[in-house]
Amino acid sequence: MSEMIDIIVDSQSYKVQNGSLLIDLLIKEKIKVPYFCYHESLGADGNCRMCMVEIEGQKRPQIACDTFIKPGMIIRSKGENIEKVRTDILELELINHPVDCPICDQAGECSLQEFYMEYGLHDSKISISEKVKHSKHLDLGSNVMLDQERCVLCARCTRFTDKITYTHELGIIGRGDEAKVTTMPGRKLDNPYAMNVVDLCPVGALTSKDFRFAQRVWFLQTVDSICHGCAKGCNIYIDHNKIKYQDDVIYRFRPRRNDNVNGFFICDAGRLSYKQLQENRLESAILNGEKITQMQAIAKAKELLAKHKENITVVIDANLYTEEIEAILAFAKELNAKVCSPKEVYRDESFKDDMLRSSNRAANYKTIERLNIDTKEPDSSSLILNFNHPQDFEATSVINFLTHNRLSLGLSLPIAAYSENEGTLTNEDGFTQKCEKAIFKNVPIPTIIEHLIRLRR
Repeated sequence: MSEMIDIIVDSQSYKVQNGSLLIDLLIKEKIKVPYFCYHESLGADGNCRMCMVEIEGQKRPQIACDTFIKPGMIIRSKGENIEKVRTDILELELINHPVDCPICDQAGECSLQEFYMEYGLHDSKISISEKVKHSKHLDLGSNVMLDQERCVLCARCTRFTDKITYTHELGIIGRGDEAKVTTMPGRKLDNPYAMNVVDLCPVGALTSKDFRFAQRVWFLQTVDSICHGCAKGCNIYIDHNKIKYQDDVIYRFRPRRNDNVNGFFICDAGRLSYKQLQENRLESAILNGEKITQMQAIAKAKELLAKHKENITVVIDANLYTEEIEAILAFAKELNAKVCSPKEVYRDESFKDDMLRSSNRAANYKTIERLNIDTKEPDSSSLILNFNHPQDFEATSVINFLTHNRLSLGLSLPIAAYSENEGTLTNEDGFTQKCEKAIFKNVPIPTIIEHLIRLRR
């Protein structure tokens, strides 16, 4: 480990590792410095020149993303001189940039907008008619759209396909005003993590075909959660909005940084899983294909439990929250029921890769293992209480507690999806993580724990 040294930034002393990058310190300490090309997962590139700072003893300003910290450094990140440098660099960035802000999906979370308000506010020396025009709304593949005119050539997207996915679909061609990002000849952007370039893009050049024009970002509410797509447990943001008189709706998942789990990224399958989460929901209790009331469903469930009280098997979905699983186990103990969670249905070797995708498609299977829950198939001669397990079971009688519609026999009661509830999950590496409740429906669907309380009455 490098020795810790003292340096001064804006008259404030900081302890930092000798030889580390200056921009990492500035980001960590929330010292405002503009940058486009630098990203902690991609390293320094040094092409945008926006992160200029003054260093005592240096003849001219230096870029923070390529400055290694040395003992005794005295750095100024603000002041009239350095802000004038940033304004001049930003003017060069904006020479050919289109005036698209009112219609750009990135508006409201665009670094270029923010930096212009802080360091720009200059009169353009170039008229709109003089700007060099490139192609707009190009479909690169993998749900990613490119507007070449908006690009500031930070090269984050090209470095992502070179350094992270090693798929090399993107590159920069041309020189000067004619330089632009594009796909390699005869290729499309096509890898399981392609949509991460949308998050990496600091401007509106790369946008999500899925989210494009769906919602303005300042209307969205954001909640911390965990992807349920596999056992990796990638951290995500759930962005949602409740329009007046309508139900709360999820508009997108975004990756949330966690260096112990997923770093900065998530796979496209997990990112787009919000659609499946909201589609084809079971919202009414069903008995043999006919809708019934919640009260009738609970009464019927109690009747079946009493009738089969000597022979009951409880089946638990390995995607449920730990708190739900523990509550189900306590209920099963009261019924003197067998408990299982068949695991083969979660195994998907074709999904696995060397980055973030696990062949185990159950978000909380570590908890199933920790609680020593049987993983064999249930006894088909018993009454089966299926708590959202993805398998359909043939049995004498079945009571299903489901988030989504299925062609299931017997009695089915709707339960809240994970976005409509809160709880904890333990991923395959043993990290226990919290999911917050994101969605508040106009007519809330009961949680598993609420159903268990009603069944006990």
